[in-house]
Amino acid sequence: MKSNAAPERGHDFDGQVAVVTGGARGIGWATVQALVQGGAKPVILERDADALAQAHDTLARQAVTAMTECLDVTDTAAVDAAFARVAARFGRLDILVNNAGIGRRKPAVDLSDADWQAVVDVNLNAVFACSRAAARLMLPARRGAIVNVASMMGLSGGGLYPNAAYHATKGAVVNLTRALAVEWAAQGIRVNAVAPTWVRTDLTQTLLADPALLRRIEDVTPMRCLAEPSDVADAIAFLASDRARLITGHTLPVDGGFLAQ
Repeated sequence: MKSNAAPERGHDFDGQVAVVTGGARGIGWATVQALVQGGAKPVILERDADALAQAHDTLARQAVTAMTECLDVTDTAAVDAAFARVAARFGRLDILVNNAGIGRRKPAVDLSDADWQAVVDVNLNAVFACSRAAARLMLPARRGAIVNVASMMGLSGGGLYPNAAYHATKGAVVNLTRALAVEWAAQGIRVNAVAPTWVRTDLTQTLLADPALLRRIEDVTPMRCLAEPSDVADAIAFLASDRARLITGHTLPVDGGFLAQ
């Protein structure tokens, strides 16, 4: 008889296949490591060829069964083809983490159409395209978990610098998460999101190099600290696991209390 008990801690993902976009750096790489520690077979989809090669070599040294592909997630045909290769190699897909993202920190009046579209393409359109491709593989099994990386700025208009395209797309990801969760719940696919605060990654490197801005960030964060990639990865791993089996359609802030103010 099948047990409904939670899996033994440390073995949450034994044998499961997990796709992570933008998975060779920052939050994505920390997520890959967290999933691997739980027994998952990771698939990294990453456009940075150098970072991807380094991630591939690290996983090989760890003797991890993995798949790595250089991919532009804004290319829908390439996305569909990549997920088809995942299915061909592993015969299953259990987890998708939509982590790839970009920003254009400019005043709205100076934001070009090209900059706006670039952010929309990566932060929103690609999230939908990857989720659609993943669901096509998950629906027959009636099981799967999708975790989107939104942002606390997707739940708040307040920021310390202009970043309208980023805020808009991350807000859209929050509501896309709800919509897909409701649509696919009866088919056993859960869809959630995390909403991180400022995280020490390449995306924030130039910001955090400014001591005055760093102090302002700490001042508006009740816990007076930034997040490390592993802080966000741990939240993602929880939402992807069966420990969150009744959680769907929600966005979990990892924000040091920012949104509670």
